[in-house]
Amino acid sequence: MRINAIIETAIYVDDLQTAEAFYGTILGLRVMGQEPGRRVFFQVGASSVLLAFIADATLKGDRLPSHGAKGLGHFALGINADELDDWRHRLQESGVVIEQEVEWPRGGKSVYFRDPAGNSVELVKPGVWGLPSGW
Repeated sequence: MRINAIIETAIYVDDLQTAEAFYGTILGLRVMGQEPGRRVFFQVGASSVLLAFIADATLKGDRLPSHGAKGLGHFALGINADELDDWRHRLQESGVVIEQEVEWPRGGKSVYFRDPAGNSVELVKPGVWGLPSGW
């Protein structure tokens, strides 16, 4: 037996409309579902989901098990190797400050920035981890 993938990644935000505008408009992720005042779900690529929760609402655990987290998080979104410059330009045009760019020893490159809630978001080109999938 083995685990094949990370299917969902959860982040915690303080404003769902702001999160939806950032991830939907600036990063171009499709909204898959939402519950006002509680959560919004975004499709990432063909097989992953980014969950954005209002922490206090999800900590109640009245509909699903409590996810039990508060605070800033980090996650990386994979991009095509030849699109890093286009993404950098899009972020800067949208007023997003790039905090750091890193070239990794195995290959690949990452660009780090913050979402409106302060979560650390990374756009990463293939090669960072040296995995058979390209990542």
